Amino acid sequence: MAPTNSEDLALWAPRAVAIVGCAALIAALLIIVLRPVLERYALARPNARSSHKTPTPQGGGIAVIASTVAVTAGASFLLMPGSISLTAPLATVLAAVILIAVVGAMADLHPVAVTPRLLLQTLAVVTMIFALPAELRVLPVVPWWLERVALIVGGLWFVNLVNFMDGLDWMTVAEVVPISGALAVIGMLGVLPAQEVLVALSLCGAMIGFAFFNRPVAKLFLGDVGSLPIGLVLGFLLLLAAGSGGRAAAILLPLYYLADSTITLVRRAKNGEQIWQAHRTHYYQRATDNGLSVIEVVGRVFFVNLILAALALATVLEPSRELDLAAILVGALAVACLLYGFARGRRR
Repeated sequence: MAPTNSEDLALWAPRAVAIVGCAALIAALLIIVLRPVLERYALARPNARSSHKTPTPQGGGIAVIASTVAVTAGASFLLMPGSISLTAPLATVLAAVILIAVVGAMADLHPVAVTPRLLLQTLAVVTMIFALPAELRVLPVVPWWLERVALIVGGLWFVNLVNFMDGLDWMTVAEVVPISGALAVIGMLGVLPAQEVLVALSLCGAMIGFAFFNRPVAKLFLGDVGSLPIGLVLGFLLLLAAGSGGRAAAILLPLYYLADSTITLVRRAKNGEQIWQAHRTHYYQRATDNGLSVIEVVGRVFFVNLILAALALATVLEPSRELDLAAILVGALAVACLLYGFARGRRR
């Protein structure tokens, strides 16, 4: 299990810095190597729904996912000499990550029909849910089998909402870095097993390495090959946290993404729109249409995510039902203010 006292946390600190730095460096080097290939074969051309104006290579997620998997495996081998390989559940999840990354790569290269894409995504999510400990309960008030069905549906939605929200320079960086960093910290407090802490640290570092190339105006996009598996990894870590005493933290950390995507989906369904088609009606997209710059939008998202991360950490450090409720209410208010500001845009 992950460390649970201040002395162990102190021991984790230099390791955490090394893991994040190593993952960032590997991701950046892989991007440098892959970028000429991506420029030739994986250009994202702007359309009416795009936020960019010129053709831009996509597929940076290849480097992010490769770095995350490689550093997790390497750190496990070096820091856990008693373990010859990754644990079976984590190895299963990483296999599902590779599967859904392949699905994303196919979508980046050429359009894939909705039905086969959804079926392959479902297979990856089912594999991820299968890797959860059998005794883990997120919704203990319902039968075990019904909970697992709900987790599959929720996991599929979460994977896709991360993909939906990857539509602006630095947006996914502003979301994933705080979430993965916070998951690593609360994991060190005993909420996650040690190898899953390594996953969170590796993903955080890989996204930092990608951030340099995705800074506005982006020279490289993540692509479905990155956003889909990132959603799967985060979904797995959040479910583990929720089932290990961190239910409030698991709600708080992705709260902005959940709110923006879910409200947008409901609004589009109510208006009779085809919800699976690309569009420009997410709150962050409306914010840029309403006069806010990309830096202003992602800066506000990052700031709110830091608030959510701090609230999540507080619920783990001082667990109580009252604090959980208060933290969720404060987090919901912060997200509501952010969405309101995006909808209103710049005052003229």
